[in-house]
Amino acid sequence: MSKYPLANVHPEARIGNNVTIEPFATVYKNVVIGDDSWIGPNAVIMDGARIGKKCKIFPGAVISGIPQDLKFVGEITTAEIGDNTTIRECVTLNRGTVDKYKTVIGANCLIMAYAHIGHDCIIGNHCILGNTVQLAGHVIIGDYTIFGGACAVQQFSQVGAHAYIGGGSLVRKDVPPYIKAAREPLSYAGINTVGLRRRGFESDKISEIQEIYRYVFLKGLNNAKALDLVENELPASAERDEIVNFIKASERGILKGFSSGSPSEE
Repeated sequence: MSKYPLANVHPEARIGNNVTIEPFATVYKNVVIGDDSWIGPNAVIMDGARIGKKCKIFPGAVISGIPQDLKFVGEITTAEIGDNTTIRECVTLNRGTVDKYKTVIGANCLIMAYAHIGHDCIIGNHCILGNTVQLAGHVIIGDYTIFGGACAVQQFSQVGAHAYIGGGSLVRKDVPPYIKAAREPLSYAGINTVGLRRRGFESDKISEIQEIYRYVFLKGLNNAKALDLVENELPASAERDEIVNFIKASERGILKGFSSGSPSEE
């Protein structure tokens, strides 16, 4: 095993090749760290951490701390971080409970300073959480979702892929895929057009998504009627079905449309 001067690394931790563990970092026994990762000074990697390849864990971060859940009784669970993900200063990532037995951050994510990710959260790939974003337990977030700084997300909420949540938002309802959400209370603010273009969505596909959400948010229909019309009047596609299935499956309900005028979709 490699030596890490001034770092406290348990001899049974599984450390990959070319891993750097800086002085005063602590790595517990039941930990796996993938090749080419970097663990910054004063980071704490606790039992149950599963860190992928080429990850960066910045100073003060605490990975795989026990859940802040009074029902937790010491079950063996994990906190998993995908390849090429960066965890910035003082982020806290709690491991799972008996609900999912794991908390997951996907690959190629950026979790900015002082963010908190609660137990049993599942975050997709290519996501960005701004500074001080706070996720309660059991939150599910789709791929390519971006949160502005200082957002707070209620437990069991779901946010669909390619969504953008404006900074300072309080997320109490589910947020369907491909949209922007902002204001207080959190409301539909148009399609995440800029993000979709950056990820290679063609103009006709973006227009198709916009038309679906006109039925959902801008025609004054309840969700059941809007989805019925979407399925009967608009052509089938992977995106249409993803939106429809997300809204149908939402247990807490989705955010509302913006009622004071038409929201921007640019």
